[in-house]
Amino acid sequence: MFRTLFSVAALLSMPVLAEDAKPSFSDYTTALKVEAQSKGYKSELLDEVFSSLTYHERIVSADKSQPEFVETLDTYLPKRVSEIRISMARERYEKYLPELTEIGKKYGVHPRFIVALWGLESSFGRFMGSYSVPSALVTLAYDGRRETFFKKEFFHALDILADGHISFADMKGSWAGAMGQSQFMPSSFMAYAQDGDGDGKKDIWTNQLDVFASIANYLKQQGWDSDKTWGREVLLPKDFDATNAIARGSLKRSEWLERWQQSERSLSQWHALGVKRLNGTELPQRDITAALIFPDGENGRAFLAYDNYKVLMHWNRSYYFVTSVGYLADLIVAKDQN
Repeated sequence: MFRTLFSVAALLSMPVLAEDAKPSFSDYTTALKVEAQSKGYKSELLDEVFSSLTYHERIVSADKSQPEFVETLDTYLPKRVSEIRISMARERYEKYLPELTEIGKKYGVHPRFIVALWGLESSFGRFMGSYSVPSALVTLAYDGRRETFFKKEFFHALDILADGHISFADMKGSWAGAMGQSQFMPSSFMAYAQDGDGDGKKDIWTNQLDVFASIANYLKQQGWDSDKTWGREVLLPKDFDATNAIARGSLKRSEWLERWQQSERSLSQWHALGVKRLNGTELPQRDITAALIFPDGENGRAFLAYDNYKVLMHWNRSYYFVTSVGYLADLIVAKDQN
């Protein structure tokens, strides 16, 4: 009993570590610089980067208060795949078709999907973000909600600068640290960025060939199959058993892939269940498998998703985003893709 009372008294006498006990941004970056020095970065690089690191309250606000939009596919698609974006995508597809065709053959990726991702991520390089990437990443690391993740991304950003792919002044991106025309996080840059024109740099900010090759390499490394498209919207019969589809919910990728396996069937099996093309005709007679997706739940649109859908879900785990990529890619060439 005495020991218990003593412990409570001791606890009550201890100072409370309130929010103001958190180190200042200046102290945090000072410690971070020491850590960077221990990793062997050149002092000139560290002096340049750390002397200009800036804390952005707007970034923290954006990260903590991302709105939960009441959105449906019917409201999302017209905004993301607008007539203007379709027109711009077709124009750029034609403009860069020789380069896209060569890169597409090299990586085994359809050129139209390269253009679709380019258009949806940065509006064809027009909107890449104006934040200094190191400052954005350190701001989010300092905030603490995902410190480990953003610190790793920061050191990847230092690696990119150390390798000379981009100057510090030109390393701009979104508030979350996504960079360039492909909006790669630094870790994705390290894993997938490519030197598309052989100049020794991987410049996803200003070099179009590097952008195209980097997008294509990402898709290739995640298993893109050039013999298939992404999927198709389908019609379901009345009283269709919705348990055949992937159940909705926020899931880890591994859990989502398990549900994919549970839903996956051959096109002939889906045909036997009464699934038809959107125009009411029979599904293609091809020896491929697909999973069934309900982006808005079982009362919304239905899609048969092929393996490439999984690849796009690795890029961005959002049914709406992946569907917009597929729709835009198909509309670029304006013909039915089987």
